[in-house]
Amino acid sequence: MSFAQEVQRIGAPVRRWARTQKREYTNGEERPLAGDLGAMGVYVGLVSAAAAAVRASGRELPERIPVGDALLLTVATFRLARRIAKDPVTAPIRAPFVRFEGQSGHAEVAEEVREHGGVKHAVGELLTCPFCLAQWVGTGFVFGYISAPAATRLAALTMTMIAGSDVLQFVYDAIQNGGLAPEDPKPDDQS
Repeated sequence: MSFAQEVQRIGAPVRRWARTQKREYTNGEERPLAGDLGAMGVYVGLVSAAAAAVRASGRELPERIPVGDALLLTVATFRLARRIAKDPVTAPIRAPFVRFEGQSGHAEVAEEVREHGGVKHAVGELLTCPFCLAQWVGTGFVFGYISAPAATRLAALTMTMIAGSDVLQFVYDAIQNGGLAPEDPKPDDQS
C-alpha cells in the first residue's frame, strides 16, 4: 500500500466525523467551519512564529506590564480593530469578502459577507467583526510591545488619541444638537 493510499485510509473516518459534526452544528445553514479552522490555524501559526522570533532574539518577557501601558494598548486595540472592521476608508481591505449594505452610525459602514460557506465567508466575518479582530490586533500590539516597546507605545498612543477624539466628536455633536441640554422642568398641575 502506498503512502497516499494509507493517508486516504486513515483520513476517511476523520473526514466522515468532520462532515457529521458540520451537518449537526450548522443545522442546514452555510457556516464556514473549514474557513474558521483555517483562520485559527493562521493565527496559531503567526503567534508561534512571533514567539519563536522573540525567543530567538533573546528578549526577556516583561514580568509585568504597567497599568498605563495596558490601558494604552487596550484602547488602541479597540480603536484599530474598529477602524479595520467598520471604517469607510478601510473598505478596500474588506471589499473582496463583503458587500456594502449602507451606513451604520457615524462614519461607519454596514457590510455583509458576499459568499456563504468557505474561506471567503470566514475572512469576511473576521474583517467585519471588531470583536473578532481585537484578538488579532491585541496580539500584534503585545508582540510589538515585547519587540519594540517605544515604537509600539507610539503607535498605540496614536490610536488611543483617535479614540479619545472620537468621544469628543460625539460629545460636541450632542452639545450642538441639544442632546446635553437640561430638560425644561414640567410645570406642576395646579388645579
